[in-house]
Amino acid sequence: MAQATRRLFSAVLVGLGILGAGLAPVSAEDAKLPVVASFSILGDFVSRVGGDRVAVTTLVGPNGDAHVYEPTPADARSVAGAKLVIVNGLGFEGWLKKLAKASGTRAPIVEATKGIQPREMAEEPDEHEKGHGKGGHDHHDHGAADPHAWQSVGNVKTYVANIRDALVAADPAGKAVYEANAASYTAEIEALEAEVKAAVAKIPADKRRVITNHDAFGYFAAAYGITFLAPQGMSTEGEATPKAVAKLIRQIKAEKITAVFIENMSDERLVKRIAQETGVTPGGTLYADALSAKGGPAPTYVDMVRHNVSALTKAMAGM
Repeated sequence: MAQATRRLFSAVLVGLGILGAGLAPVSAEDAKLPVVASFSILGDFVSRVGGDRVAVTTLVGPNGDAHVYEPTPADARSVAGAKLVIVNGLGFEGWLKKLAKASGTRAPIVEATKGIQPREMAEEPDEHEKGHGKGGHDHHDHGAADPHAWQSVGNVKTYVANIRDALVAADPAGKAVYEANAASYTAEIEALEAEVKAAVAKIPADKRRVITNHDAFGYFAAAYGITFLAPQGMSTEGEATPKAVAKLIRQIKAEKITAVFIENMSDERLVKRIAQETGVTPGGTLYADALSAKGGPAPTYVDMVRHNVSALTKAMAGM
């Protein structure tokens, strides 16, 4: 009897082993919450708050231009398989609605800028009357709001809170992890903002004037007391008119502006032309709407802000 029982038990174990061998193992990556972020800066925020519990797919990657991005079939598949889609909002991702519809996703689409007071665009009429760029779009693609809210470091605390809440709603079991990660990252962001304010405070107010080729730094300007001038509008889809460029060149010469920059995802020819006609040497590359690749100077948001502030303050000081 005992021997028969042992034989039966052994047979059950063998059967279970055979059954188990036929099942694909669940990897640690497969067990993570699949989250889609619209662009690289937002992807970094989601990764910091989500930590090891999330698998983040970023649609517009490092050095990519979300203003003129064209989604791919792979993007539609990513959105379709996501449990959560996080976007900037404020009109930044003009292509997102069509992508979401095409994908058939049932995932919540959360705007990370919810609760942030949007800054209004401030374009001069003569600069955008002829500002039609690729695909017939003009500078008003964003509507009345400037979507680049992450350029004020203080605003990132709202981004983090919104991302935390969205992750908790999608994955309640991870609440403690998301809250702890968000608190830690918020403290890091607060320290970063103090760094920025201290660095800019060292530059005399009359030297805080910068030329860039895309007006993405409005929130940064308002928060830290720097004037940014750009011959192009809010969107990199727009093309600067000859009249706007000529006006800017006269202003650079008259005000002796020394800080001229090219942004990482933009055509550098415009700023180089301005620099050649004014004799001002470009101060390097600024990262506005996208992070750099991992080996570059701005692979994370914190790195991006530190890189930009270092470059800006050196150029404004005439170093």
